Amino acid sequence: MAARNSERSFGWVTRALHWATALGVLGMLPLGVYVARMEVGYSNLWLFGLHKSIGVTIFALLAVRIVWHVVSPPPPSLPSDVAWKDQAAKWVHRAFYVLLAVVPLSGWVGSGATGLDVLVFNRITLPPLAPVSEAWETTAFGVHWVVTKLLAACAIVHIAGALTRRDGTLARMVKG
Repeated sequence: MAARNSERSFGWVTRALHWATALGVLGMLPLGVYVARMEVGYSNLWLFGLHKSIGVTIFALLAVRIVWHVVSPPPPSLPSDVAWKDQAAKWVHRAFYVLLAVVPLSGWVGSGATGLDVLVFNRITLPPLAPVSEAWETTAFGVHWVVTKLLAACAIVHIAGALTRRDGTLARMVKG
Protein backbone atom coordinates (compact mmCIF):
# COMPACT_ATOMS: atom_id res chain seq x y z
CA MET A 1 0.00 0.00 0.00
CA ALA A 2 1.85 3.08 -1.29
CA ALA A 3 1.77 6.39 0.54
CA ARG A 4 2.14 8.43 -2.63
CA ASN A 5 -0.34 8.71 -5.48
CA SER A 6 0.46 6.98 -8.75
CA GLU A 7 -0.76 7.67 -12.28
CA ARG A 8 -3.70 5.30 -11.71
CA SER A 9 -4.39 5.22 -7.98
CA PHE A 10 -4.64 7.27 -4.82
CA GLY A 11 -2.05 6.58 -2.14
CA TRP A 12 -3.06 5.93 1.44
CA VAL A 13 -2.14 9.48 2.53
CA THR A 14 -4.53 11.07 0.03
CA ARG A 15 -7.26 8.62 0.97
CA ALA A 16 -6.74 9.21 4.71
CA LEU A 17 -6.86 12.98 4.25
CA HIS A 18 -9.98 12.68 2.07
CA TRP A 19 -11.89 10.48 4.51
CA ALA A 20 -10.78 12.42 7.61
CA THR A 21 -12.00 15.62 5.97
CA ALA A 22 -15.24 13.94 4.88
CA LEU A 23 -15.93 12.63 8.39
CA GLY A 24 -15.14 16.04 9.85
CA VAL A 25 -17.46 17.87 7.46
CA LEU A 26 -20.27 15.34 7.75
CA GLY A 27 -20.01 15.50 11.55
CA MET A 28 -19.78 19.27 11.65
CA LEU A 29 -22.90 19.93 9.60
CA PRO A 30 -25.37 18.55 12.18
CA LEU A 31 -23.25 19.82 15.08
CA GLY A 32 -23.22 23.29 13.52
CA VAL A 33 -27.00 23.27 13.07
CA TYR A 34 -27.40 22.21 16.70
CA VAL A 35 -24.95 24.81 18.02
CA ALA A 36 -26.53 27.58 15.93
CA ARG A 37 -29.90 26.94 17.56
CA MET A 38 -28.57 26.89 21.14
CA GLU A 39 -28.64 29.77 23.53
CA VAL A 40 -25.11 30.41 24.78
CA GLY A 41 -24.62 29.46 28.40
CA TYR A 42 -21.98 28.06 30.71
CA SER A 43 -23.49 24.58 30.51
CA ASN A 44 -23.11 24.33 26.72
CA LEU A 45 -20.03 26.46 26.08
CA TRP A 46 -18.01 23.27 25.59
CA LEU A 47 -20.09 22.42 22.48
CA PHE A 48 -19.11 25.74 20.91
CA GLY A 49 -15.50 24.93 21.76
CA LEU A 50 -15.83 21.48 20.21
CA HIS A 51 -17.35 22.99 17.06
CA LYS A 52 -14.51 25.50 16.77
CA SER A 53 -11.87 22.86 17.45
CA ILE A 54 -13.16 20.50 14.79
CA GLY A 55 -13.45 23.42 12.36
CA VAL A 56 -9.81 24.40 12.94
CA THR A 57 -8.81 20.74 12.52
CA ILE A 58 -10.61 20.57 9.16
CA PHE A 59 -8.85 23.80 8.14
CA ALA A 60 -5.51 22.24 9.09
CA LEU A 61 -6.38 19.11 7.10
CA LEU A 62 -7.09 21.33 4.10
CA ALA A 63 -3.64 22.90 4.40
CA VAL A 64 -2.01 19.47 4.63
CA ARG A 65 -4.06 18.26 1.62
CA ILE A 66 -2.90 21.19 -0.50
CA VAL A 67 0.74 20.61 0.40
CA TRP A 68 0.36 16.87 -0.16
CA HIS A 69 -1.18 17.41 -3.61
CA VAL A 70 1.87 19.46 -4.55
CA VAL A 71 4.21 16.74 -3.24
CA SER A 72 2.16 13.85 -4.64
CA PRO A 73 -0.30 15.00 -7.32
CA PRO A 74 -3.53 13.03 -7.50
CA PRO A 75 -4.06 10.74 -10.49
CA PRO A 76 -6.01 12.23 -13.37
CA SER A 77 -9.76 11.85 -13.20
CA LEU A 78 -11.23 9.11 -15.30
CA PRO A 79 -13.50 10.50 -18.00
CA SER A 80 -17.18 9.77 -17.49
CA ASP A 81 -19.75 8.94 -20.13
CA VAL A 82 -21.02 12.55 -20.20
CA ALA A 83 -18.75 15.61 -20.56
CA TRP A 84 -20.85 17.87 -18.32
CA LYS A 85 -20.37 15.44 -15.43
CA ASP A 86 -16.60 15.80 -15.74
CA GLN A 87 -16.88 19.59 -15.69
CA ALA A 88 -19.30 19.48 -12.75
CA ALA A 89 -16.90 17.25 -10.82
CA LYS A 90 -14.02 19.70 -11.41
CA TRP A 91 -16.08 22.67 -10.25
CA VAL A 92 -17.40 20.86 -7.18
CA HIS A 93 -13.83 19.96 -6.17
CA ARG A 94 -12.70 23.55 -6.66
CA ALA A 95 -15.67 24.79 -4.65
CA PHE A 96 -14.82 22.33 -1.88
CA TYR A 97 -11.32 23.72 -1.49
CA VAL A 98 -12.57 27.32 -1.38
CA LEU A 99 -15.41 26.50 1.02
CA LEU A 100 -13.20 24.37 3.28
CA ALA A 101 -11.11 27.52 3.74
CA VAL A 102 -13.90 30.12 3.95
CA VAL A 103 -16.12 28.20 6.39
CA PRO A 104 -13.57 27.95 9.24
CA LEU A 105 -12.08 31.38 8.54
CA SER A 106 -15.49 33.06 8.70
CA GLY A 107 -16.24 31.21 11.95
CA TRP A 108 -12.86 32.24 13.35
CA VAL A 109 -13.44 35.88 12.39
CA GLY A 110 -16.94 35.84 13.89
CA SER A 111 -15.80 34.15 17.08
CA GLY A 112 -12.93 36.57 17.53
CA ALA A 113 -15.26 39.53 16.95
CA THR A 114 -17.38 38.42 19.92
CA GLY A 115 -14.45 39.09 22.23
CA LEU A 116 -14.26 35.49 23.40
CA ASP A 117 -11.06 33.51 22.97
CA VAL A 118 -10.96 30.96 20.18
CA LEU A 119 -9.63 27.85 21.91
CA VAL A 120 -8.63 24.68 20.09
CA PHE A 121 -9.35 21.64 22.27
CA ASN A 122 -8.85 23.88 25.33
CA ARG A 123 -5.10 23.87 24.66
CA ILE A 124 -4.27 26.49 22.05
CA THR A 125 -5.64 30.03 21.95
CA LEU A 126 -5.87 31.39 18.43
CA PRO A 127 -5.40 35.10 17.86
CA PRO A 128 -8.53 36.98 16.82
CA LEU A 129 -8.75 37.75 13.10
CA ALA A 130 -11.03 40.75 13.61
CA PRO A 131 -11.57 43.47 16.19
CA VAL A 132 -14.27 43.03 18.80
CA SER A 133 -17.20 44.43 16.90
CA GLU A 134 -20.86 43.62 16.51
CA ALA A 135 -20.66 44.54 12.81
CA TRP A 136 -17.72 42.16 12.23
CA GLU A 137 -19.46 39.44 14.24
CA THR A 138 -22.75 39.78 12.36
CA THR A 139 -21.09 39.89 8.94
CA ALA A 140 -18.72 36.99 9.60
CA PHE A 141 -21.42 34.74 11.03
CA GLY A 142 -23.70 35.71 8.12
CA VAL A 143 -21.00 34.60 5.69
CA HIS A 144 -20.44 31.47 7.80
CA TRP A 145 -24.15 30.63 7.59
CA VAL A 146 -24.24 30.99 3.79
CA VAL A 147 -21.02 29.11 3.04
CA THR A 148 -21.94 26.20 5.29
CA LYS A 149 -25.10 25.73 3.21
CA LEU A 150 -23.01 25.83 0.04
CA LEU A 151 -20.61 23.29 1.57
CA ALA A 152 -23.53 21.00 2.41
CA ALA A 153 -24.82 21.31 -1.16
CA CYS A 154 -21.35 20.48 -2.53
CA ALA A 155 -21.17 17.46 -0.25
CA ILE A 156 -24.52 16.19 -1.53
CA VAL A 157 -23.51 16.68 -5.18
CA HIS A 158 -20.10 15.08 -4.54
CA ILE A 159 -21.58 12.03 -2.81
CA ALA A 160 -24.24 11.64 -5.51
CA GLY A 161 -21.59 11.89 -8.21
CA ALA A 162 -19.36 9.36 -6.51
CA LEU A 163 -22.21 6.89 -6.07
CA THR A 164 -23.47 7.20 -9.65
CA ARG A 165 -20.14 6.98 -11.48
CA ARG A 166 -19.49 3.55 -12.90
CA ASP A 167 -15.82 3.99 -13.71
CA GLY A 168 -14.30 2.81 -10.44
CA THR A 169 -13.58 6.28 -9.03
CA LEU A 170 -15.16 5.44 -5.68
CA ALA A 171 -13.23 2.18 -5.50
CA ARG A 172 -9.99 4.10 -6.16
CA MET A 173 -10.76 6.40 -3.21
CA VAL A 174 -11.64 3.46 -0.95
CA LYS A 175 -9.01 0.91 -1.97
CA GLY A 176 -6.35 2.99 -3.69
